[in-house]
Amino acid sequence: MNNNNADNTQSTTGHKTCGTDSDMRYLRLLAQNYPTVAAASTEIINLQAILQLPKGTEHFLADLHGEHLAFQHILKNASGNIRRKVDELFGNTLREQEKRDLCTLIYYPEQKLEIVKLHETDLDDWYHITLHRLVAVCRDVSSKYTRSKVRKSLPAEFSYIIQELLHERTDDANKTDYINVIVSTIISTRRADDFIIAISKVIQRLAIDRLHILGDIFDRGPGAHIILDTLAQRTGWDIQWGNHDVLWMGASAGNDACICNVIRLSLRYANLATLEDGYGINLVPLATFAMETYGNDPCEEFTPHDMGNTITDDKTRRLTALMHKAISIIQFKQEAAIIDRHPEWDMADRVLLRATDFKQGTVTIGGKTYALRSNFFPTVNPDNPCQLTPEEKTLMEKLRHSFCMSEKLHKHIALLLAHGCMYAIYNDNLLFHASIPLQEDGRLKEVEICPGECYSGQQLLHHLGMMIRAAFQNDTPADRRAYATDYFLYLWCGPNSPLFDKSKMGTYERYFIADPATHKEEKGYYFKMRDNEEVVCRILDAFGVKGSNRHIINGHVPVHASRGENPIKAGGKLMVIDGGFSEAYHHETGIAGYTLVYHSRGFQLVQHEPFTNISDTIFRGTDIKGTTQIVEMADRRMRVADTDKGRELQQQIDDLKLLLYAYRHGLITER
Repeated sequence: MNNNNADNTQSTTGHKTCGTDSDMRYLRLLAQNYPTVAAASTEIINLQAILQLPKGTEHFLADLHGEHLAFQHILKNASGNIRRKVDELFGNTLREQEKRDLCTLIYYPEQKLEIVKLHETDLDDWYHITLHRLVAVCRDVSSKYTRSKVRKSLPAEFSYIIQELLHERTDDANKTDYINVIVSTIISTRRADDFIIAISKVIQRLAIDRLHILGDIFDRGPGAHIILDTLAQRTGWDIQWGNHDVLWMGASAGNDACICNVIRLSLRYANLATLEDGYGINLVPLATFAMETYGNDPCEEFTPHDMGNTITDDKTRRLTALMHKAISIIQFKQEAAIIDRHPEWDMADRVLLRATDFKQGTVTIGGKTYALRSNFFPTVNPDNPCQLTPEEKTLMEKLRHSFCMSEKLHKHIALLLAHGCMYAIYNDNLLFHASIPLQEDGRLKEVEICPGECYSGQQLLHHLGMMIRAAFQNDTPADRRAYATDYFLYLWCGPNSPLFDKSKMGTYERYFIADPATHKEEKGYYFKMRDNEEVVCRILDAFGVKGSNRHIINGHVPVHASRGENPIKAGGKLMVIDGGFSEAYHHETGIAGYTLVYHSRGFQLVQHEPFTNISDTIFRGTDIKGTTQIVEMADRRMRVADTDKGRELQQQIDDLKLLLYAYRHGLITER
């Protein structure tokens, strides 16, 4: 409400009150929820108390790239936070193996219970001890929250029982028998397994208050669809879209070049699980076309990178390479068609099929001519190299239909739209996936996203987010929607795209030119200057991020920890948390990703070693080993009052105090 109006009535204490018509309309609406002085007062007391609770724990992850098993495990163990809780609670009172077993039970209760039953001689005694331990852990992770919030996270069938166990203590002599009988009855009624599963999942949920994903759920790994299914079951998460997410959005919206890129990347990394199993995309027409068209081509440059060892025989590897080349050639043609429609993008130099001499087997780039690795292009007409053949057109129609008719894909894209945008600001932290376009002097660069529409910084990311949404809205004018659909390609590989920010995407060069100098993609100025504190502060200022402990947090470019690169930059003002979550990057980075944890005492960066498999965790009690680096510790424990949520609650308190004033001075009548 507006408290700055000069016409506001003044109370006898000099505070502004509810004098304007808009104020009174708002207060009458507020009075519908709090119809009496008692109701408003009770809510003020409740909100004031919440402000004094410790700040909830935020987890930041980036560049998951389909690694669903590692992602799910990090959610289950809260990046090692649950193990730390167990260590703090039980210290030296439990042996190391007992603590590992307890943690494994919390992470994978169903599987661990089966193993326990095979080896435990006194199961009832084990149940009794384990239930008390689980309740202790649950009590600890729930201590930051109100009873109301905890209650909402509890499964309905055990809600009352868990609440009783959490809020009564065995060291109270008057309640010891009461609690013991509850536990004994859970066991005697044969509900112990169900209860253990339920409370373990409650512990997992409460260990992470807010989950931030800084882009790139898709590509490379096999389980992007599983990650999104997992997120669909959670509350309290957000995503800042990455370039790979936007590529899949474009494919879902019907952008043919994006469809080709999505399929090409899946074939490049021998990962068809997300396409075929996750979203039901039919690749049989592509396989048939590839065998008929490229059956006599060695396609050596299109041999897939089988990071997950999913290809078990030479025949499959050969077919994958044929499909890989077939879709790549179609991709170059489809990209040319979109680039031709938009000369304002200034990307004509990326249409390299037109720069290729198919008779000589060469391509000219930047005035220099290079020999091609291979020169077999049966679907390319040298006189019109970017024209699709009739067979390629038919194939694209089938592939487009498959993407547009995938119900699950559209459901997941809707999930990304509902929970995400190009950037976000949480608790004085600016989150985005890749970059903010900059000029050579480090100042914000204006980017033309539509003819005559130029923006920089926050306005650029905002309008790009609106354009992405416009591609999926039926009420968007047809010409605007068509442009928005085309623009997904620019977001994927355009030089001034904040999701790319490089001189070029050298896909054609990597496939067909041996000289590695042609493969280089020159990074934009943001990546060159992100260790400059002055530049980082200028970006934070442009986005209106204030506070003495403000930061930029992003991913996109893997941090090469094995070479000594530090993810903490610009004097601690910027944190890059892409540590190579995807298996495809492990050999480059030397680690398996980062989790940035922001709890009530400050920031901690957890560096993960590769996740082996679930069986090792369940049978041997192994875990993702992580090295924790303390990034920044607060001088005092932060409370809800210090957060964005706290500021919202304080505004509610102020509004309720005005409602009390209105009740007590007869401006509004209690009901």
